[in-house]
Amino acid sequence: MNAIILAAGLGTRLRPLTNDRPKCLVPVLGTPMIEQQIHFLHESGITDITIVSGYRADSLDYLKTRYGVKIVHNEYYNEYNNIYSLYLVREEFGDSYVLEGDVYMPANCLESDITHSTYFAAYREEYENEWGLTLDDNQLVKEIRPQSGTGYILSGISYWTYDDATKIRMRIDELVASGEFESLFWDDAVLQLQDELTIYCRPTQIYEIDTVPELRALEALLTQHA
Repeated sequence: MNAIILAAGLGTRLRPLTNDRPKCLVPVLGTPMIEQQIHFLHESGITDITIVSGYRADSLDYLKTRYGVKIVHNEYYNEYNNIYSLYLVREEFGDSYVLEGDVYMPANCLESDITHSTYFAAYREEYENEWGLTLDDNQLVKEIRPQSGTGYILSGISYWTYDDATKIRMRIDELVASGEFESLFWDDAVLQLQDELTIYCRPTQIYEIDTVPELRALEALLTQHA
């Protein structure tokens, strides 16, 4: 089992905190988001970790020495969405966690004995323009689609079996080869294949932090419940 952390984005809405660092290095209560993820991966026995860098990639170099991670640079981070980041490390993708480097887990939701492809999803009231999940009574994902509503949404952390990852990898190869992939996220490949995949939803607390006020509000909430 391994992990891939996608950390190439610009994080423009978190400026000025991202003027000199990628979004994944913005600290929450003193700990950079990506370091929190690495700590939890190690805690779960997952030490084979590949990070895809982009904006201010040099800022991530210390992670190689401190945690023994591998870093692959996406030189097109400002041109393509994250489908290209996963494409660059597609040979690593199988029996894998995929994490977006700019999401924060207040507690470790990762498991080393997971056996099914799983989206770790957050419950949101009255969300707008998010990737929403429709579930059955057994938490099996029946549909994934961009929508507005109330329920579980994709939150940037997932696990994929080797067989499912192979199907996704092949579809990503096809999309990149077509040349019509610039605006796509890697989850678009999952959306296109959802009738061929068996995916479960694991409800958990995950926070995507897009703005400085959102960061400060989350820190206040975490401090209050500490």
